[in-house]
Amino acid sequence: MSLKFKKYMILYYKTNTDVGQNTISVQKKENNMSALVEVKDICKIYNPGENEVRALDHVSLSIETGEFVAIIGQSGSGKSTLMNMLGCLDTPTSGTYFLNGKDVSTLTDDEQSDIRNKEIGFIFQGFNLISNLTARENVELPLIYRGVPKKERERLSEESLKIVGLAHRMDHKPNEMSGGQQQRVAIARAIAAKPPVILADEPTGNLDSGSSKEILQILKELYKGGRTVILITHDNGIAAQAKRVIRIMDGHIVEDYINEDVVF
Repeated sequence: MSLKFKKYMILYYKTNTDVGQNTISVQKKENNMSALVEVKDICKIYNPGENEVRALDHVSLSIETGEFVAIIGQSGSGKSTLMNMLGCLDTPTSGTYFLNGKDVSTLTDDEQSDIRNKEIGFIFQGFNLISNLTARENVELPLIYRGVPKKERERLSEESLKIVGLAHRMDHKPNEMSGGQQQRVAIARAIAAKPPVILADEPTGNLDSGSSKEILQILKELYKGGRTVILITHDNGIAAQAKRVIRIMDGHIVEDYINEDVVF
């Protein structure tokens, strides 16, 4: 592994993200999906005591393998805190979180990092690409972290970039690509290792309407291909593209429903 890759692997995995019984049941798809995400009675409390803030207040939800779920909420609703929990970027004050059958509620930072790398593919609003690396090299970063051999890394990165329509841009650096193309590189990076969960945090937030439609279409194609996609957004129009919508407000889930109008 080159020193350049070692340096940027550390930068990549230090990426910043925005940091009552409250379950509403949803009719599950009529297939053999298994529970992938199981959140039970989670609370996240900041400044415990007289001036405490309950960012999440007894939240429970279940997401099955193969679902396309949008979690929507405005600023201060708790959606970013919930995303941090789902992405193993933070731990709850109380309650449990099972990811792919494993209790990840009380893991150490190192254990959380290992889970993130193996189980979750992140797509961030700001792309979070390494400017000095090509598209291919950016996609290879999580594969290097996983110890994937060089030839297999190259195959997986090329395959992922082809899926997002960037076969002709593999050797371009971020400043040589548009915002939409950079986000497609970020998606390729997220899916290269074939993680069980794709977690997209406001993935169209920095894009124009045309690029936003392209990114949403790619997420839909991933869902149709059997991937589990969790989309975090504040935009009702974006959330309406998902098959299931979970709305969070003041740390509580206030809606959880199947969007019957969506046709894939």
